[in-house]
Amino acid sequence: MELVNEIMYKRLLINQLRTWKKKSVHKPLVIRGARQVGKSTLVREFGKEFDVFIEVNLELSDDARIFRNTDDVEEIWRYLCLKNHVVSNPSLATLLFIDEIQEEPNAVGLLRYFFEEMPWLYVITAGSRLQSLLKKKVSFPVARVEYMNLRPFSFTEYLSALEGDSWTDTVNNLQVTPLMHTEMMKQFNRYTLIGGMPEAVSTYADAHDIETLSPIFNSLMKGYNEDVERYAKNEEQVRIIRHILDTAWFSAGETISFASFGGSSYSSTQIHDAMDCLQRAYLLSLDYPVTSTAVPALPAKRRSPKLITVDLGITNFAAGIQLEYLQNKDLLDTWRGRAAEQIVAQELRVLLDKHLRENQYFWVRDKKGTTAEIDYVWQHNTSLVPIEVKAGTNSHLRSLHSFVNQADNHVTAVRVWSGEFGVQDVTTPAPDNKSYRLINIPFYYVGQMDKILDQYLS
Repeated sequence: MELVNEIMYKRLLINQLRTWKKKSVHKPLVIRGARQVGKSTLVREFGKEFDVFIEVNLELSDDARIFRNTDDVEEIWRYLCLKNHVVSNPSLATLLFIDEIQEEPNAVGLLRYFFEEMPWLYVITAGSRLQSLLKKKVSFPVARVEYMNLRPFSFTEYLSALEGDSWTDTVNNLQVTPLMHTEMMKQFNRYTLIGGMPEAVSTYADAHDIETLSPIFNSLMKGYNEDVERYAKNEEQVRIIRHILDTAWFSAGETISFASFGGSSYSSTQIHDAMDCLQRAYLLSLDYPVTSTAVPALPAKRRSPKLITVDLGITNFAAGIQLEYLQNKDLLDTWRGRAAEQIVAQELRVLLDKHLRENQYFWVRDKKGTTAEIDYVWQHNTSLVPIEVKAGTNSHLRSLHSFVNQADNHVTAVRVWSGEFGVQDVTTPAPDNKSYRLINIPFYYVGQMDKILDQYLS
């Protein structure tokens, strides 16, 4: 059960929930995400848009018993209506929210029957440990459910909570002027310190005191450690996952090797399998490189992945670098730039969810003796857009120039930086002298990158 502050700030995902509601055929919806990203709070807020809203929590024995004692979904629904003093009426917009569904596997199997026998009923499920179903060899019914992912607060969600909708609208509408740029960068730099976990954002919005956040992050990390035993397949994997949870934060934004990860004696296979469990728990992601400059973006799974953690606020706490943030004015001077890559990855992950994509990639040159690497790539229609997280002049874009020189088609590239928004026509150094378009995007615009590319990608 989510324990975050019940104050509901605007979440981007609610717009996707509204789209799901409008569908003539609405399959049961599974909302996935890390523990305490606000899944339950979001659904309760969405429930206010229905005529009837009923919630059950399968961590509660009385609620779990309902799904354990019968496979008749109509009987279950009649009982829930009686218990909640509502009248079942298919003409009313009615939402059933089954929270912590992983606690009663029989409920998972019944989702298909809610869909088939009661198609007028809207059903949403969520859980903080959905990956534990794999340990029980239970899976959601194929082709009978839909999925949505809820991440920590994006920058615009954070900005709305701290400063209000007018600030958020300014970013969403790409209307940050040069006069506003410095202040917006200050807001983004503070966001990189706090991160996007709802309780941390809510607490900071109330107190404006960074020191009040440490107990929240500490509690989250302890909760993640306690969850491990519920989904690890054996005691050895429990130990390996806990080792990763102790050490992975220090490698956020870095390309990693599985073998001996975090100074351990564990094998590459052991670390890979444990990290796969943590990926399913949405606590980290492994982003693999591509070697092509053209679509489709196909990952090179034999190469080392980049490790991205669930949230930079937690990562900062685990690495003990809050004070360093407060003492540095420029994000890219902090923590050797890795914090910048991590927070850009978080923003891009929200965009990926919006476009129904699962995987995030970076680029490496497939040639021996070279070290050219682009921080991220984004597939936009038929183009593969390289994204560099940097500051400075064009002379510092050597890897980007390598990508452009290798590409067969004209390249539009993105540089994410602390400077203002702008578009340049650039030429790579001699002897290649290939022209390309460079879109300079301030950090606060990363979440609007798809809109920007729609406008400028030729």
